[in-house]
Amino acid sequence: MGAMAGAGLPSLGRVRLIDLVATDGLSSDKYKLAVNTLSQSLTRYYAAIIELPVGDDVMLRCAIDSGRMYFHQRPYQGTEMIHSGEAQDWNKTSGYFTDPQIWQETFDYRPGQTPIELSCGAELPPAGLPDLFSFLGKAARDILDAIGCSLELRSFCFTDLLDNMPLKNGEVSSSVLSVCCHGRPGFQSGHHATITMAAQEQTQIPIFGGHDPDVDKSFLTLVRSDKPGLQIRDIHSRWILVDGDLGPQDIIVYPGLALYQATAGYINPALHRTDIGSLQGSMYGRCSLSFKLMPRASGILHCTSMTSAGHGVGAPFQQPISVHDFMQRTHPMDQLMSRQGFMNFSYPVTSDVSVKAVFKRRKQTSRSKPLAPSKRLRLEAQRVLKERVQEIADRKGIKLRFCGLRECEEQHIPSLDSPCGVVRTEIGWPHGVPFVHPHDLPNKAKLAFLEAYEPGWTASQDMEVGYN
Repeated sequence: MGAMAGAGLPSLGRVRLIDLVATDGLSSDKYKLAVNTLSQSLTRYYAAIIELPVGDDVMLRCAIDSGRMYFHQRPYQGTEMIHSGEAQDWNKTSGYFTDPQIWQETFDYRPGQTPIELSCGAELPPAGLPDLFSFLGKAARDILDAIGCSLELRSFCFTDLLDNMPLKNGEVSSSVLSVCCHGRPGFQSGHHATITMAAQEQTQIPIFGGHDPDVDKSFLTLVRSDKPGLQIRDIHSRWILVDGDLGPQDIIVYPGLALYQATAGYINPALHRTDIGSLQGSMYGRCSLSFKLMPRASGILHCTSMTSAGHGVGAPFQQPISVHDFMQRTHPMDQLMSRQGFMNFSYPVTSDVSVKAVFKRRKQTSRSKPLAPSKRLRLEAQRVLKERVQEIADRKGIKLRFCGLRECEEQHIPSLDSPCGVVRTEIGWPHGVPFVHPHDLPNKAKLAFLEAYEPGWTASQDMEVGYN
């Protein structure tokens, strides 16, 4: 995906949902083009526009209209409805709650927990949420499978990380459909302790409510609003308005941290914020719908599919982690904000045992007999890949994805327009050497690889052998 960023789309990619639905047999040209456009857009802008089929957009409009009236008729209820925001409650939110600091009201619909039948004294929720949840859930899964295809993963490789479809009796959905309202006048006036008359006399509401940008912990988030205002930080660290020019059938999709973890960092999460500075004088505020496709609560996030597809998996992603622990782990916002192009942060070491084991292995190695030339060559090649090549790739915003040895030798190297051609050119990969992991290269190709990034390496090794 990183190589595509060089050519890049001139603006946010737009893809028809129906073109992203995989079918048995050979993939069609429409499917290939849709997956490629989605891949480029997520690489460059960390978001894409999905065009829904004709007629299905009616559910979106009805739910937004219903949500607008739901919040409009609701009086301010003080601090008892404020959401705690505790990490352990990530899959327990349901019903109405507020966040006064950003002037936001939310109604969460979570199947298995949110009542869908009215009981005595229960309030009427926004209409159409069960049907919309089913539709957006299926759409999100289709988009997720298309992302897997762009990474050359096996079909439906993320299924074991998702909720059952349909849910079994007694199960509660990890995914959630949220109806939100920003800056509603009735909510502002009720929250007079935070919004004083002096503040109301100012020319404009604080643009981002005083909050830092956010990043979701979902696989994917699908968003649609009745007013523009969603901004996402692109690969060049620029904030771009992604919902300013949407058609009636369009919806925004962007990836979250769970997908970043499951793809070993190949799919970066979107850093986003909402502009509420233009809501002054609005009767209803800004209403939006967001569907978050979450990993199932009892799941284990792992990169097995990435390894099976031949992708390099870095140290922060090699150990599987339970979804429960992942959701409660903090993800440093300052490192997200300071990223240049691709994200580069790791999680803290959980114990000292692994560090001690490393030193122990090093000590044992130093006492053993010298390494065989073939093994030394392989280890040096891996070191150069990790240090030199990865540094170039990170600096240019390229994700390394290696080919198969025979396929690259017979098809990619002779071709002027090969899948790995742009990447090889960008990182200065030695001419004629297959674009595979150095561990898989024959020895002559390893030498060419090492000489390209560490000139004189072969001569230094010959000198060392002579001294020995």
